[in-house]
Amino acid sequence: MGRAGIQLLFAGTIFSSAFLLFLVQPLIAKQILPWFGGSAAVWSICMVFFQAVLLAGYAYSDWVTRRLRVRTQAALHVGLLLASLAFLPIVVAARWKPTGAEDPAWLILGLLLATIGLPYFLLSTTGPLVQSWVARTPWSARVYRYFSLSNLASLLSLLSYPVLIEPRSSLLQQAGGWSWGYGLFVLLCAGTTLLVAYRWPAAEPAPSAKGQAAAADGSEKPLRWSDGLLWLALPALASWLLLAVTNHITQNVAAVPFLWVLPLSLYLFTFVLCFESDRWYRRGVFLPLAAGVLLLCAFGLQNHVGSDVRTGLPIYVGGLFVLCMFLHGETARLRPAPRYLTRFYLMLALGGAMVGLVAPHVLPAYYELGIGLVLTALAAAAVLRQRIWLRVSGVALAAGCAYFLMAQIASDRSDARHLMRNFHGALITFDVRRLHPSDSVRLLSHGSIKHGEQFLDPSRRREPTTYYGATSGIGRAMAAAPDEPRRVGLIGLGAGTLASYGRSGDVYRIYEINPQVFELADSEFTFLRDSPARIERVLGDARLALEREPPQGFDLLAVDAFSGDAVPVHLLTAQAMDVYLRHMKPDGVVAFHVTNRFLELAPVVARIAERKGLHAVLVSDDARASKSLDPTDWVLVARDPTVLAREPLRGAASPVALRAGARPWTDDFNNLLGVLK
Repeated sequence: MGRAGIQLLFAGTIFSSAFLLFLVQPLIAKQILPWFGGSAAVWSICMVFFQAVLLAGYAYSDWVTRRLRVRTQAALHVGLLLASLAFLPIVVAARWKPTGAEDPAWLILGLLLATIGLPYFLLSTTGPLVQSWVARTPWSARVYRYFSLSNLASLLSLLSYPVLIEPRSSLLQQAGGWSWGYGLFVLLCAGTTLLVAYRWPAAEPAPSAKGQAAAADGSEKPLRWSDGLLWLALPALASWLLLAVTNHITQNVAAVPFLWVLPLSLYLFTFVLCFESDRWYRRGVFLPLAAGVLLLCAFGLQNHVGSDVRTGLPIYVGGLFVLCMFLHGETARLRPAPRYLTRFYLMLALGGAMVGLVAPHVLPAYYELGIGLVLTALAAAAVLRQRIWLRVSGVALAAGCAYFLMAQIASDRSDARHLMRNFHGALITFDVRRLHPSDSVRLLSHGSIKHGEQFLDPSRRREPTTYYGATSGIGRAMAAAPDEPRRVGLIGLGAGTLASYGRSGDVYRIYEINPQVFELADSEFTFLRDSPARIERVLGDARLALEREPPQGFDLLAVDAFSGDAVPVHLLTAQAMDVYLRHMKPDGVVAFHVTNRFLELAPVVARIAERKGLHAVLVSDDARASKSLDPTDWVLVARDPTVLAREPLRGAASPVALRAGARPWTDDFNNLLGVLK
């Protein structure tokens, strides 16, 4: 095989491994999402697994390249590659479905290990391991370009899944296609491994172009501990900023679905540029840009320019690109001779894993962006320590960022009554004082999404507000329900506004996944305790709870969980509808709150209803009659069409326009991209 063919084999192996590595993450997580409630906890536990196995793969690559001969490496690696084929196809076995008695976190980790453990581990090893072999070849000076190629493959995989793969195939088809792709990867990787063992069995890694002169006169110095610390710190800060900016723009700027793709794409793109060659990162360009961006981003934390979508989005997305170019560019400048390549990648992976597992879970609110900006300025002072004026400038920038961070915290503390954060996100309650005292309200929000408000005037405390007025779909459905005592189910509590419709003898059964929402509804609002109805509480994912409970005989079930950017798809599928129907009376109504600025969800509900032989209508309310109400869209679903023709529904209901050719959503298929407005 000629030089061009060998290089193509190396490139194909690394590209396919990185592409499959990123592709399997959403694929496998979506398979198990309906089993475990579809909450953010499921994704987070999956990320713990992915990061831990990635780190283990990098550690394996570092160990085998330093401790084993090339042919021993080849025998071990080819053996593991062949063994990993036993895991195909990557379809989660039904025996892993939870019963409710076990710890879901350990069950998820166990099923991931049993389903994709070895294939994912081997994909993780490929980048650093193959690059360590490239370092033994005559063209070793270009070894870091393969790292750039790996990140390009990750970027393409990231973009292709929601745009090309998810809308056109079911999860079972995706799993089959990925398994065939992995089989091809095994052939490429085994061929690469055997080729290296045959052609360069005893070669040592060649010195890099940067270190050839030093190697020639024997002056190449051993690694310094400070270099290893920077290998860890700089990529860790880039990962920190990625998570922090993503949280900020999706929670505080705009709750737009798929918005998280933009910062992640730019983050990967900076890796591609910085490790492709030294021509893309120029200190003279990016150092002043980074200084300006640090102060602008920090200023935006306590000023409206940072939360307005027209200014906040370009500031923070552009800022992330500039700062990641600085952090990854400086990391690339510190890249070592090829003999230390696998250790270099191990430190990069360790830094990212530490941030991904710790940073978002130790702060009382979304303060990690401000902290990340301060730490980035201090990192600049450490990297540029050879020049005193640059070091002083870095410390001064850190002080400026810290000032704006303190201003953000002080503003939150002064305006907020309660500021709480847990696994499910950050909640804040605050009072809005208006010109007429009787119009003042207390509001509950999660980032830019409002979850309810209540009048502070005691005479108006039981008045429905926001999305739940008498003219809304849910208000009309309440009025159209039978006069006898009602049994009502609520999926999603918010401030508890719907309890204001409760009457003596009614039962309201509330399903809420976040315990802090129950806590705030009790301590900050009075809807629940003022309601004459009996309130029943169920903590946990609503679908899982309903699957385990005996039929509840609901007259009305309100499904209110689709206002944000992260839609819990498992509550909006044909299988979920079957669960709801099992708990409904024959003339009961399932009400879906589909008000969303960016997603058109009404046709999704109507298509599922059509497939099930049910009847669905849309009730849109412009809320012009009251300043305390918001425009809403509710889709009401019933077995009996006469139920939807009762007053006051009849005059407000309209048919739902269906998109031609749209498939009903199931646990195996959904297409969020297809319902973007």
